[in-house]
Amino acid sequence: MALIALAADKGSPGVTTAAVALAAVWPRRALLAETDPAGGDLVYRSAAAHGGQLNPNTGMLSIAATARRGLVPDQLWDHVQPLSGGLEVLVGLGVAEQAAGLAGLWPTLGRAFSQLADSPHAPADVIADCGRISGETPVTELFPQAALVLLISRTEPEAIARVRDRAAALSAKLHGGTRGVASLGTPLIGVILIADPGESAKIVHQVNDMLVAAQSGARVVGTLAHDPAGAEQLAGRRRGRLDKSLLIRSARKVTVDLYQQFGAAWAVPAGGPASGAGR
Repeated sequence: MALIALAADKGSPGVTTAAVALAAVWPRRALLAETDPAGGDLVYRSAAAHGGQLNPNTGMLSIAATARRGLVPDQLWDHVQPLSGGLEVLVGLGVAEQAAGLAGLWPTLGRAFSQLADSPHAPADVIADCGRISGETPVTELFPQAALVLLISRTEPEAIARVRDRAAALSAKLHGGTRGVASLGTPLIGVILIADPGESAKIVHQVNDMLVAAQSGARVVGTLAHDPAGAEQLAGRRRGRLDKSLLIRSARKVTVDLYQQFGAAWAVPAGGPASGAGR
C-alpha cells in the first residue's frame, strides 16, 4: 500500500507544485491524483501528452459515477491522462460545487488509491494533492487509507505554528489517544518544508524541536527548495533544464529519504517505474 497524501493548513505554500515534483521523480510508477475539493489546477497550468489541453471532464469528475457502482483499483486508469512529460494524472474537479458529486465516496477512493500498488496488471503508488484542509474538509476521509500524510509548509513563524497545530489535530483525529503517542500511529504524519536551500538544515532542526515540544505526533521528513524558476519550468511556463533545477534536485532527495525510511513497508510491484516528467 502506498497512498501518499499531501495537504496544507492555510495559504498557498505550493501543495500542487510539491505533489507534481514528488510524483515526477517517484522511484516507482506514480499516479498523481488532484483530490482537492476546491478544484484542481493542472488543467490550467499543464499540457497533455498530445500537446493540447487536458480534458477537464476526465478525472475526478468522471470517476464519481464509476465509484458509485463500486471501484476496482485498476478502473482508476480509465480516468487518467498523461502530461506532456509523461506523468499520469487524475485531473481534479473544475469548481468546488462539483465536490458534491463525491459526497460519501472519499473512503471508496481512498481504498482504491491505496490498493493500486497491489494491482497485478498496472501497479502504481498514488500521490494525492489534497489542497488546503480543515477539520471538516471531506478529503481527509482519504487519510486513514494513506501510508503517509505530508503537510506542506513554508517557514514563516505563523506558517510553522499553523502546521504544528494542524498536525496535532490530525494526529488526534487519525490516531486518537494521548498526544505524543500518536507519533507511533499510522498513517505517519510528516511535514515537508518549502525553504531556501542554504537555511534548510537549521530550520528543520528548529521545526522538529517545536513539533516534539508540542507533542504533535509529526516530524519533518524533508525540505523542498523554494525555487520559483523551477516551479515555472515544472508548470511548462519557462524553458530550462528542469532536472537540474533546485526544486527537482530537492524532490529527488525527499523521495530517496522517504524510501530509505519507509520503503520496506511498501510492497515492490512487478515491473519498473514508468517514465515521468522531470525524470
